[in-house]
This record gives sequence, C-alpha cells and structure tokens, in this order.
Amino acid sequence: MSLQSPSAPAGSSDMTAGSPAVSLEIGAEGVRQLSSLEPGAGSLPARAFLNTDAPKLSLNGEWQFRLSPGIRLAPEDGWQLGKDLNGFEGLPVPSSWPMHGHGAPAYTNVQFPFAVEPPHVPEANPIGDHVVVFEAGPEFLPHALLRFDGIESAGTVWLNGVELGTTRGSRLAHEFDVSGVLEQGTNTLAVRVAQFSAASYVEDQDMWWLPGIFRDVTLQARPAGGIDDVFVHADYDHRTGEGVLRVEASRGGQAIDAVVRVPELNLELPAGTEVRLPAVEPWSAEVPRLYEATVSTPAEAVALQVGFRSIAIEDAQFKVNGRRILLRGVNRHEHHPRLGRVVPRDVVEAELRLMKQHNINAIRTSHYPPHPEFLALADQLGFYVVLECDLETHGFESAGWAQNPSDDPQWEAALADRMRRTVERDKNHPAVIMWSLGNEAGTGRNLAAMSRWTKDRDPSRPIHYEGDWSSAHVDVYSRMYASQAETALIGQGMEPALENPALDARRRAMPFVLCEYVHAMGNGPGGMSEYQELFERYPRLMGGFVWEWLEHGITVASPGGGEHYAYGGDFGEQVHDGNFVTDGLVDADRNPRPGLLDFKKVIEPLRISVAADWSGFTVRNGQDFTGTGAYSFRYMVESDGGPIDAGTVDVAPVAPQAEAAVKLPVSLAALADSLPDGEPAVLTVSAVLAADSAWAPAGHEVAWGQAARGLGAAVLPVPVEPVLVQETELSLGPAVFSRATGMPTSIGGVPVEKMSLALWWPPTDNDLGREWGGDDERPLATQWKDAGLNRLHTRLLGINTETDAEGGEQLTVRTRMGAADKQFGVLVDYTWTSDGEALALRTQVRPQGTWVNAGFDVEWARIGLELVLAAETTTVSWFGQGPHQSYPDTGQGARAGWFSLPLAHMDVDYVRPQESGARSGVRSAALEVGGNTLEVSGNPFALTVRPYSLPVLDAATHRPELVGDGRTYVYLDHVMRGVGTAACGPGVLEPYRLKPREADFKVVFRVNGGALDM
Repeated sequence: MSLQSPSAPAGSSDMTAGSPAVSLEIGAEGVRQLSSLEPGAGSLPARAFLNTDAPKLSLNGEWQFRLSPGIRLAPEDGWQLGKDLNGFEGLPVPSSWPMHGHGAPAYTNVQFPFAVEPPHVPEANPIGDHVVVFEAGPEFLPHALLRFDGIESAGTVWLNGVELGTTRGSRLAHEFDVSGVLEQGTNTLAVRVAQFSAASYVEDQDMWWLPGIFRDVTLQARPAGGIDDVFVHADYDHRTGEGVLRVEASRGGQAIDAVVRVPELNLELPAGTEVRLPAVEPWSAEVPRLYEATVSTPAEAVALQVGFRSIAIEDAQFKVNGRRILLRGVNRHEHHPRLGRVVPRDVVEAELRLMKQHNINAIRTSHYPPHPEFLALADQLGFYVVLECDLETHGFESAGWAQNPSDDPQWEAALADRMRRTVERDKNHPAVIMWSLGNEAGTGRNLAAMSRWTKDRDPSRPIHYEGDWSSAHVDVYSRMYASQAETALIGQGMEPALENPALDARRRAMPFVLCEYVHAMGNGPGGMSEYQELFERYPRLMGGFVWEWLEHGITVASPGGGEHYAYGGDFGEQVHDGNFVTDGLVDADRNPRPGLLDFKKVIEPLRISVAADWSGFTVRNGQDFTGTGAYSFRYMVESDGGPIDAGTVDVAPVAPQAEAAVKLPVSLAALADSLPDGEPAVLTVSAVLAADSAWAPAGHEVAWGQAARGLGAAVLPVPVEPVLVQETELSLGPAVFSRATGMPTSIGGVPVEKMSLALWWPPTDNDLGREWGGDDERPLATQWKDAGLNRLHTRLLGINTETDAEGGEQLTVRTRMGAADKQFGVLVDYTWTSDGEALALRTQVRPQGTWVNAGFDVEWARIGLELVLAAETTTVSWFGQGPHQSYPDTGQGARAGWFSLPLAHMDVDYVRPQESGARSGVRSAALEVGGNTLEVSGNPFALTVRPYSLPVLDAATHRPELVGDGRTYVYLDHVMRGVGTAACGPGVLEPYRLKPREADFKVVFRVNGGALDM
C-alpha cells in the first residue's frame, strides 16, 4: 500500500529505486482534507432558516481557543474532548480571531494571498481550535441538530469526541445531526477552523481575509413529527388583486401533513394546497405588507411572514406586481471595524434604517448570503434584495482564467452545493427578487449548471450574474461601471451586437441593471445625477447598486492617543490592495459620508421644483406604487438672521409617476418682492413623513427643493484709496504688500504668509485611479505630477500703480508661474483696489505655451487662490451651499443657506487623506483669525479652509499624520474640476473637466467689517 502524500506529483518519490513509497509527512491527512474539492461532508440537506417553537440553545459566548501556524503543526492531543487544554485561552464566538489579537487581518481585492495552485493551500495556514462545554436538557433528546451559520474558511466539527463532519462555504449554513451523540447534561463541542482551504479559491471576494466562527452556533431540538423545511409560494395577480398562496412543508425531503394558518385572512388549509385569495395587499419595497402565518404539525409550529408579490420581465422591463420598478440600491458587505465579519443585530437594524432614511430601496448582498436574520428585516422595512451566492474566483483572471473553478467539472459539486444552500435558506423572503450566481467568477459550465438548478427549484425569481456579458444563463443583462454614455445606448437597445444572433436577441429582450456603479471611494462619487436621469428616462434600465455601502476600515490605536481606521498593508501583508477596502457611502462605523447625503437627493422619490417668484412649486411622484398621502409638505424662508417665515401646504394626493402644481401662500410672493436689493433669502419646500414609520419618526425629510432671491453680484469698492509706497512695503487700504513679491503680508492686521494662484490639489482616490476608457494610461494624479502642476513656482514680472477708468488708483502685480523642465506656464495678474475699508482683488489668468505633457493634454484641478494666514482660525461661516462639501459633479444634497462650522469639521475625515471639504456656490464667508474676523465675498466661488498645507495633505497616508501647524490655509476657487469615479470606473464627465483656459474673477476682503456686500 502506498502512503504517498496526495499533494506530491504523480510518480514522484523521495525513496531510492526499489524501496516502498512510504510518506513520513506529519499531518498529511489534514493537508489532503483541506485540499479537497468536494463540498462539506456530513451535514444535513440545505433547508430554509425557520422561526420554530422547537427548543433551541444558543452556543454563542466564551469558548476556549488555540491558534497553530499550520495544519501539520496543529496538535492532536485529545482537545476535541476538552482535555488538556494547555495553550488555550478565552475567545468569544461568534468572532473573527484576528480581531482579538490572534494573527492579523489581511486585505486583497483580486489577488490571492497565497500561491495559485488549486486545490492546494499554503503551509502557512493558521488553524484555530475552538472548544466549548455546554449543558443540554432532556428537551434536546433523542433528536437534535447543531447549526453553524458561518465558518471561514473550513471547519471540522466534533461533539463529545465524535467527528460530525466538515463545512465548506464560509457564508453558508451547515447543520449536523447529533442524535445519538448528544448527551443529556454536559457536552463538549470542538471545531477546528482553517483560514485557507480549497474553498478559498472560490471565495476571493473584495474584503478582508478574516477566519473564525463568525456567525451563530445553535443547538436545535428536532421533534419526531416535526417540520424540516417550508417553501412559501405567495404570488400576486395585479390584474385582479388576488393573492395566490401555496405553502409546502416537508420532512426528510418528503411532503408531510401540516396546517397553514393566516389569521388575518381567516385562512386555514392543508400544506401543499393552493388557494386564491381576493383583495390581498401586495408586498413591495414601498409598502412592505406582510401577513403573519404559521405552519404546524402536532409536534412543531413554524412562524412565517408572508408577502404577496409577483415578478415578471416584460418588454425588456423588470416588473414587480405588474409595474416597472426602479432600483435605488447599494452593495452591502458585512463588516464591523472592531469585530470584523461579526455584525451585531442592533448594528444591522440601525444601518438598514439609515438606508431607508436616505431613500435607498434595494440591496445587493455582495458577494455572499448575509446573516439569515438580515432578510427578515429587509422584508419588514422594505428592500428589494438581489441575493448573491458565496462565489468569487476573481484571482484567476490574471492568468486568463486558466484553472477557473467556474468551468472545471471537478468543482461542479461544490459550486452546485453553494447555490443550493443559498437558495434553500432564503427562499421564503419576499424581499428577495433575484438570485445571483456570484460575482466576478468568469464564465463556465458550472455557472450554467447552477442557473439550471435554481430555475428548476424556484422559477418565480429571475437569475442574475454579471460576469458573462452574453447573458446566456441569466434573465437580466448586468454590467458594472458602464459609463453614462454606454448606459444610454443600452437603455435605447442600441448596444453593440453579440456575435451570436440568438443570444443577442435574447439579451435585448432583457432589462438592464448596473450591479455596481458610481464607485464611492474617498471624495465622490461624481456623476450620479447623470445616471439617475438615464434610469428615469429609459424603461429598460432598472437602476443600479452603488459600490458600496460601507467602508471596511479596521479601528486601530493612533500614535499619541486616539484611534483611526487601518487598511490593506497596515498589518504586514506580503500582498495587499491598500485602501481600496475603504470605499463606501458610510464609514466603518456607519457614519454618513457626503456621498450618501448626495445620493439621498439624487434618488429622492419626490421631485420638488420651487418657482423662482415663490408663487408655488411642482411635485413629481417618482414612486412606483404609492401616492403622496404619507407625506406632509412644509416651507421655510430663511435669511442671514435665521427663519423669517414657515408653514405647511395642503397637497392633494399625487398618484405614482404623476406630477402636480401646488400654490404657495400669496404672502410668500409678496415677501419675495419686498426683499431689499442685495439681501438674499432662501425658500425651502420639504416633503416629510406625516406619521412615524418603522424606519424614521414623523417629520423626517424625504425630499426638498429651493429657490433663492436677492442674489446680486458682488459690489466692488470704489477705488479711491491711493497706494502708499514705502522702502520695502506698499500699502493700499487695509492691506500691506511686499515690494519684493507684490503679495500681501497682512490684510486688516491679519498676517498673510502666502498668496498665489493654485491649479492643483492633493489627489483624491479617484485621481489615483486609471480612468476606464481613457486614452492616457496614467492616473490623473500621475499626469499632474509629470506636468509639474504640484510644483509651480512664481516669477515676478512687475509691480505697477495705475489709474483706472474711474480715476481711482490700483495696484497691479504681474507674475508668471511655471514648473522646472516645462515650457508651458501661466501668466497671472493680480489687480488690487480699495475704498479704505474693503480690499478688492481681480485675478486674471492666461495659459502660456502648449499645455501638453507626454503626448497628452494637461488638465488642471482648479483655478483659484491659495491664501495662507499666519494664525489658525477657529470657526468658518459662509453663505452658499452646505453644510457638507460639494464639487462640480457632486453636492446634490447640499443646499443654499447660512452655515457655520468649527475648523475641524470643514474637512472630511476620509481614511486616506485627500482633497476634500470644498463648499461651492459661496457668496460670502467669515473666518475668525487671531481675534479678528476676515470676511471674503464675491461672485459664487468654492471655499476650502484647512489647518495644514497641500504638501502635508498630499504626503499623508492616514488621518493621524494630519497635524495643524498653527496657520490657516484658505482656498478661494473660481472653478474646480469634478471628481468622477475613476478609482474604479469612468472618469470625470466632459462638462466637469478643466482644460487650461483663461479666467478672470474677483473677490473682496474686509477685516472686522460690517455687513458684506452681496
């Protein structure tokens, strides 16, 4: 008999010729088991996650834990019986053990963190042994099962020293029959978990590698005559209003006699019987109507929430209950900054309510089934869910998809098992509107087999998968990060044809979904409004899912105290993908980023347009099923001094997809006409919840619109003040200038260290990405630095005093800015005037030379002024857009008004520091500096204020590196570039690009002045 290791190449041997091949390897059997392509062994058939009255015992809590560096070194010392637990220590379960000081997290996006030689795994493969002793009462005998809702990546389970089996499929449930093994009284449960296994090759999702028993462990009694599985079929006929209900109940895979009861419908019928019910209320994400039901036998009762709804694809449209719906969705991972893969239920509930509060109605469970209780919450709160199988093989792409498990027959059983466990567990939830085969797993026969099985098992739901653009085995055409231009073509059915005419015709009959779009990484995402306009214009487009909901930062201690978020590479990984793991509409603690505030506005279900004369407004109801009866409409008029009028407006119900004109009180139009010139006021009309809901209290704002009055141009001071020339200085009004540089050294007593034109900003995450579809292979950040945009130097051309056309004296400083080794540059003229109190600056910019570098046109980041004050401001106040940041292609959720923030809140604490914090549309601002107030006014400009310089911001990799230096860095931008989504996806749309161009803009400064000229 040969004992040669299965991992050794066939025919190889370390023995001399003629000697028997005897392996001396330690742990060879463990290595073989971890390299198996088969599904887990010994577990029961997959079934629905059921809310049963049969006894159950949570085994969550404090376990004993030991970590070994690899399977060959993991001791076999009787620990499975709870004996001799030397070296073990306490560990909570559920947990991800690297989050508790055992090893370290590791992040990769596409690449595998080990050599790609499927099905083998590395020798350096941490092994975690878990042991818990628990007491079982007589209610669990003679029949019970053990349920594991999540073990990453592979588990072997023993109860009282008896091996029950193995788990494969980290985010999938596994149940083991413990009948005859479980003892009344004391029992010992032991689980050995390997971080990596052959299964890791099909679990290459973009997230942290975090091994452990990270979901619940439960002992569940199984009464004789009980119910193993339930399958609810609850259809809705939108033409008649009837519900069609059939509930299957089974035990051991066979139908059983059980009774189905729906008290609210006065319904009682045998399981397996179909009944038509007149006038049921259908379930939708807008109105998540659920009926409480039970399925029971004399031995067991199962509680259900039944939602009647239908799904159909007609005329290349995705329809629910007979109506085309629009998905306003996000991709959601499960992550906690301190617990890793473990997300407490209260956190899940809070984040789902937060989604609803920001008008989100759909979730793609990227890229695995979520915790089973998540779906019950989605049913109750109202979300359309695309539920994804635990499958991704993205790391095979770099080798041209060679050895890809999706197309290897050896993997078919494992992949089919994953799909089966996905569908069976969550098949009873009305929130689930599509099954997804997985993500970024290439193409192949196994995906086709998964699709065929799913269609046979559950023909009521369409199949989704993005990785095969031929869409041969799915029901919707799905893409990620298609540009707005390409999406518009698809919406019109004008996309390029497939080579196969039959597949092409089939795909053109499908609705289209962007399963990932507007990548929300760092400052951004830009371009959301343009996508939404397309979704609403073309019925074939069913919307999309922002990538992604949540940043995956891990909380670590900061040098010198405090905490910050860590990302890939911060834990010593050999290969990693940096801060690409920290992308999301909320940070890791679920605090909204500006992108979420903008997304809420972009996807708001009502569109409110306020008339410029304040006489009324129009409201368009973009909901698919419900009128506007759930909302109250309010108005408020604000000026610099605060609210000056407010009230409510009666709005007759507006039907779905309809529009109505609404009159405002005539007093508002009169108020608008009475406003003095130059005194702005803003009217805001809001739609708010009229009553408490499951996800927000009454008064929560859902949508809003605005109109402003009194927005005149900035009034420059009459230039009467002469320029005083001294030996080293020039004086003009409240300002002093250096004769050596021509730049101000103080304004009204506020010391100025620097003032110059700015054309660059420290790159955002999007600037560091390569624009999809762009001609230049270099990221924008590289283009800027290659062109020297971040190292421009100023040469003084001259300082002159002149008399203008009105007879006043002005100070003109002419300069040229350029970078070393570059012939192109800019001519910049600064023209100063004063009336003795205010100081006006006119800046004129003229590109010089041909702004071409490495064969490509150079783009600028901004055209504006950098003003460095020699003291730190405490508070920034402004009239413009706010309170959060806005850039040319973002800021949809910012509104016009008067705002004031401490300096620390002007920045956005992105995990990797970058350009952020601009407030656009600013007409006036005030900064408290060293006991003085510096006021700035002008035609709308973007205002950014920071306590640190551009080079410091550019060099920083983590938040603690940003330390103020006692100065105030103020940026007054005449124009800025958009931010786009090039971190992953399209770059900046053409209207938001900034090519070198002439500019002419003005601002007015005052110190300790009165009301600002507007």
